[in-house]
Amino acid sequence: MPFYIRNGMRLSGIRVCVLAGPDYEDLELHYPMIRLAEEGASVRVAGPSKGVYRGKHGLTVEADLSIGECRVGDFDILVIPGGWAPDRLRRIPEVVSFVRDFFLSGRIVASICHGPQILISARVLGKVRLTCTPAIKDDVINAGGIYEDSPVVVDGNLVTSRNPGDLPHFCRAIIELASGRMAQNVRSETA
Repeated sequence: MPFYIRNGMRLSGIRVCVLAGPDYEDLELHYPMIRLAEEGASVRVAGPSKGVYRGKHGLTVEADLSIGECRVGDFDILVIPGGWAPDRLRRIPEVVSFVRDFFLSGRIVASICHGPQILISARVLGKVRLTCTPAIKDDVINAGGIYEDSPVVVDGNLVTSRNPGDLPHFCRAIIELASGRMAQNVRSETA
C-alpha cells in the first residue's frame, strides 16, 4: 500500500467542488461525486444559487453552496459536468471568474462532455490539450485548445473526457492526478 493512502482512501483530505446547473448530464455529475467521495474526498456541490437542480434525465442534486460563496482556496479539485448546464453557467460572470481563477491557480480542473464550454468562456484553453464531446470540438479548437479524440486527456492540471461512457477513465485520471500530487506534497514535507 503506497505511503500516501490513509485508511485505504487515496483522496482523504482532498476538497472537491462539483458545479451544478439546470439540465446537467446526470451521470457526469453523480458518478464523479460518488466515486471521489468513495476515495475519501470531501465533496460539495455549487450552483448559481443554493437549491435543487434537475439533470437532463430527471435526477436531482442539491447545491449546498452558491457560486458566490466559493473561494478557490477552499477546494483542491473542480469538476465541471456536461449536459446543457455549461452553456447556461457560462453566462454567469461569477461562474466564469471562479473557473478561470481555479484553473490559473494550478488546482485540478476536471471537465467532461460540454463542460469545456465554461473553459472557453474563461479563456484558459490556449495551447492546452483536451477532449470534449464532438459537438463543441470546433469551439474548443477556435478557443486555442488542442483537441484529441480520446477517452481521457490529462494536460497539467486539466483532466477532460468526451461523454458518460468515458466516466471510468475520467474518474481514474482525477484520482491518480490528485493522489500523485498528495504523494509529492508528502515527500516535499518530509524532505
